Amino acid sequence: MNTNTETMAAKGSVTARILGMAAFLALVFVAVPMFIAATGRSDFYYTLTSVALLAIGAAGVWLTFYIGRINIGQGAYALMGGYVSAILITQAGVSFWLTLPLAGIFCAVISVLIGLPILRLRGVYFAMVTLVLTEVARLTALALPITNGAKGITSIPLPGELSVLGITLIPDFSTLQNPRQAFYMVAVALMVLVYLVLWRIVNTRLGHLCRSLQQNEELSASIGVNTTWLRILAYAISSFFGGVAGAMFVSISQSIYPSSFVVQDSVNFVLYCFLGGLGYVFGPMLGTLLLYFGWDLLSVFKQYQLLIYSGSMIALMLILPNGILSLLDKKEGGK
Repeated sequence: MNTNTETMAAKGSVTARILGMAAFLALVFVAVPMFIAATGRSDFYYTLTSVALLAIGAAGVWLTFYIGRINIGQGAYALMGGYVSAILITQAGVSFWLTLPLAGIFCAVISVLIGLPILRLRGVYFAMVTLVLTEVARLTALALPITNGAKGITSIPLPGELSVLGITLIPDFSTLQNPRQAFYMVAVALMVLVYLVLWRIVNTRLGHLCRSLQQNEELSASIGVNTTWLRILAYAISSFFGGVAGAMFVSISQSIYPSSFVVQDSVNFVLYCFLGGLGYVFGPMLGTLLLYFGWDLLSVFKQYQLLIYSGSMIALMLILPNGILSLLDKKEGGK
């Protein structure tokens, strides 16, 4: 009897997830474009595209939280990814679509070199080291001739056509009447893919091993888990996401400067994870959406905007220490 009940519950859970995903896809790919078309507010596409790309970067930060590390350096990898894409496009003539994975791979390689020594640190020690990374990346961009210093890289062309075997998958953005909508579609599709990958990682043996690092690294190492390899792998994937998000930002703004991503951006990536919920794969996505729009809504308070914003964040973390998505657990527990 118990076995049948558990099986039915498992099937119900899978069905609920499928329906939830279908509803989400219908919302972002159908309902949102229809709403924007009806209102004529095409500027919403840029806003929602920014939210999607920030959520991608926050997904990487969440993964480092999953192994028990506080990563306040994601802005550095977004900046590096942006510059890699811009340099390859403007100086080497590489297609933007090829620079996306290349930017992510470059950031992943750099993160391995950086992570080998610093991932042994824990708690506030690792967090403080990563906090410096964004400023180091900014100063490096200011100093290197290839990045054009403070002038940055401008006049970056819009993404060209993406075709496979002669079949056009994505048209040349410069030929589109509304490239903002195209950017939105690509960014949201990329965000969905990133979170599906993240969800898959968490729900495999690799994810369970990563979670063991968060709980007790010494115990994990004592039973044969290669903790060093796991830390490096998780950090590399995290940085890959950051690099891809940065490359996409560059294509939208068609320019990049050393100040395109600063320390505050790295801090915000962490806040997105906290607000949405560190115990939930899709927490950073929700946290990004709420904080991005919450900050804009508070602009009506002018000089008190930052005060109200900070106070609201502190209050939410005190009332909901496990994030907003923990409300779902409380609701289920109350039934």
